[in-house]
Amino acid sequence: MGGGVGAIGMMSALGQSAFGDLQPSQFPGKAKRVIHLFMNGGPFQGDLFDPKPDLLKFAGQRPPEADFRTERKTAGLLPSPFRFRQCGESGLPVSELLPLTSKCIDDMCIIRSTYTNNPNHGPALLLMNNGTILPTRPSMGSWMSYGLGTENSDLPAYIVLCPGKPVRFSILWTSAFLPGSHQGTYINHADPAPDKLIPFLRNAQASRDSQAAQVALMSQLNRLHLERSGPDGQLEGRLQAMETAFRMQFTATDAFDLQKETQATRDDYGTGHFANGCLLARRLSERGVRFVQVYYGNGQPWDTHSDHNNSTINLCKDIDRPIAALLRDLKQRGLLDETLVLWGGEFHDLHATILHQLGIDHEKLTYRYAGRDFRLTDVAGRVIQEIVT
Repeated sequence: MGGGVGAIGMMSALGQSAFGDLQPSQFPGKAKRVIHLFMNGGPFQGDLFDPKPDLLKFAGQRPPEADFRTERKTAGLLPSPFRFRQCGESGLPVSELLPLTSKCIDDMCIIRSTYTNNPNHGPALLLMNNGTILPTRPSMGSWMSYGLGTENSDLPAYIVLCPGKPVRFSILWTSAFLPGSHQGTYINHADPAPDKLIPFLRNAQASRDSQAAQVALMSQLNRLHLERSGPDGQLEGRLQAMETAFRMQFTATDAFDLQKETQATRDDYGTGHFANGCLLARRLSERGVRFVQVYYGNGQPWDTHSDHNNSTINLCKDIDRPIAALLRDLKQRGLLDETLVLWGGEFHDLHATILHQLGIDHEKLTYRYAGRDFRLTDVAGRVIQEIVT
């Protein structure tokens, strides 16, 4: 499923899964779903939401704390060239680079206390997405699919949108040792046409009735096999994924068709990959997809070591309108109160607090594997109660 779903569309069952552990769980969390806007490459917070006046005060100086081993030799302290102003009733400072997003600041919570102990992009991507720098652990979206189930059995519970391939690629949405049905479904949305988003979605050789007859037989054979061999989480996960893929033939075309939006809505979000990704995230969320990740672009576009200022200006122009439109759109549809929208890059993690908002105790969401109980936050994590309402 990490590489696509279309090729296995004919190998699925009609209706509900015969092997279902994907039924929605009733947790008392305020949020029911997550949209994760992921700025792969790592934005510099001092340019956007976290002004650092001391950088201006001590500009050019090189304190002892800056003398540490890095890939590129560090120089003196450098202040941000961008201005900040206090916005909304909260008075939170926002950079001049995000004028439209700043108008939504009272619907946002800015966290400035996060930090990392690994300065390299590859491990940081894993830490943010998988809770550890090890590539053998389930991703955040997979844990949420496992813990919460799905609200719509006709679509995957966890969808990843990226116009290309981010660094580390599919291990960032792997289900690892969790059942395969919880793995993220990767969709390259570089071309927004529904038939291009999910190639080979429809089976051109067999009718729906013909496929139903085939998969009915397959389901019967699989049940007989499981009765003889005993429970097999990985096999059951594959079967569930196939069933979802079958049902997507008849539901995904609608969910991914941006042409069904009004022109006013399309204009509000703007144009480009990220704008389309944000609009798709809203369409998928309102249809019950539990966790949607929108990667900004191919590779590491926010890794702006070269020509940082101009690159940051252009990147912010590209995200400002879609983010503001997404927040307004969710709010006017009554979805913002139950949708957690997470924005950021790879150099921080907030997993305990995210799970808390979904009604899950991060210490109790565990999966028994290789003789121990694993969890997304491993042996650490603290809910930031100071920001929870």
